Amino acid sequence: MAQIALDAVGKVYADGTEAVTDLDLEIGDGEFMVLVGPSGCGKTTALRMVAGLEEISHGTVTIGDHVVNHVASKDRNVAMVFQNYALYPHLNVFDNMAFGLRLRKTPKSEIERRVREAADVLGIEEYLDRKPKNLSGGQRQRVAMGRAIVREPVAFLMDEPLSNLDAKLRVQMRAEIARIQADLGTTTIYVTHDQVEAMTMGDRVAVLKKGELQQVDTPQALYDSPVNLFVGGFIGSPSMNMVQARLEGDGEHLSVSFADIRLRLPEELASSRPSLSGYAGRSVIAGIRPEDIEDAEIARDAPGDRRFRTTVDLREALGSEVLVHFTMAEPPVLTEDTKELARDLGIQDAGRVREATTTFVARLDPRTRASVREPIELVVDTARLHFFDPETGLGIDSGGNPRGDSIKRGI
Repeated sequence: MAQIALDAVGKVYADGTEAVTDLDLEIGDGEFMVLVGPSGCGKTTALRMVAGLEEISHGTVTIGDHVVNHVASKDRNVAMVFQNYALYPHLNVFDNMAFGLRLRKTPKSEIERRVREAADVLGIEEYLDRKPKNLSGGQRQRVAMGRAIVREPVAFLMDEPLSNLDAKLRVQMRAEIARIQADLGTTTIYVTHDQVEAMTMGDRVAVLKKGELQQVDTPQALYDSPVNLFVGGFIGSPSMNMVQARLEGDGEHLSVSFADIRLRLPEELASSRPSLSGYAGRSVIAGIRPEDIEDAEIARDAPGDRRFRTTVDLREALGSEVLVHFTMAEPPVLTEDTKELARDLGIQDAGRVREATTTFVARLDPRTRASVREPIELVVDTARLHFFDPETGLGIDSGGNPRGDSIKRGI
C-alpha cells in the first residue's frame, strides 16, 4: 500500500485544452478515493496521469515516497481496471489473470498461489478454465479485478469499471468491490460519473468540474455541507431543489420567502450559521433536498410556519417511497454551476428561461395519498435547508471542506 499525492497537477493538450487545472489531492494509505463529476470534467485524465498513461503538463504525482512524473507506467507498481475489461479472448480465466505475472517472470508456483487466492476472494474458482466469451459481464469484471489483485500493487486505479453492467449487477458489484478493497486494504482511486456509486463506495469523494476540484470530503459531509451550488446539485438523487429566495428577519428570527411561500427558520439553524443574518433583506438561492419535504398528513405535528400548499403534477410510486413533482412560481436558477448541471443531464438550452416556473421534487412516505392534479399540503424540514450566495454560488456557512485537509490513513 502507499499514499498518493497530486500537487498542483495540470494537463494541457497541444491544442490548448486544459483538462485538469492545479489539482491538489492526497489519498491516504489504504484509502478508497472516488473521483466523480460530469463527462469531460477531467477525472479520467487525472487517473491516467497517476497511472503514467498520460503525460503531466505541470505539478507532481507522488506514490509512496517517490515522485513518479518521469517513471514509466509499468514501473509504478499500480494496477488499472478498465470499463471494457480488456481481457484476452483466446486465453482462459486463469491465463488472463496470470498474464502480467508471467511477463514479470514470476515463479510458476507463486503464480498458481496468487491466482488461486484471488479467484477464491472473487468467487470465480469454478470459471478458471473458461474463456471470456463464456462469462457474464459481472464475471468478466471479476476476472479483470483478479488480474489486478494478483499483481499485489501498491494501488488500484479503476476507470468506471461498472459502466457496462446492467443496473442490478452494478449494485451487486459495487458492494463487492468495496468489500474486496476493504479486505485487501489497497489504496484505491476509483473514477465514476455515477454519484450514487461514489457515495456508496468511497471513504472520501472528490467532486470535479471542468478540470477543477470543487470539494473533497466524506460522502455524508458532501451531502450535508456542499461548498457551492454545483456540489449541492450534483450530489443527491433526485437532485437538490433550488430556488431564488429572499431572507427576511432581524437576525435572530429569520424566514425565507419564495413563490408566495414563507418558511420560518429554526433558531438553531440561524445560530449555527452566523453568516445568514448578514443576508437578511437580501436575495439568496435556497436549496431543499427532496427527502426534506413530507406530506403534511403524515408529518401531522409540523408547525404551520413550515407548511405550504401546491398541486401534484406527477406521481412516481417506487414502492419504498413516492416521488411527487410540482411547480413553483419562480424562474429557474441560472448560474454557471446550474448550467453545467443541466448540460450533464442533456439539457442543451440550459441558458434559456422558457417559463417563470421551477419544477420541484419531493420524496414522500409511501403511505401518502398524493394524487396527480390534486392539491396537497407539504412540510419542509427547515433545519436542513441550504443557502447559497447568488453572485458567487458559494454555500453560506456550508462548513464544507473544499480542499480535503482530513485524510483517512489506513483501514
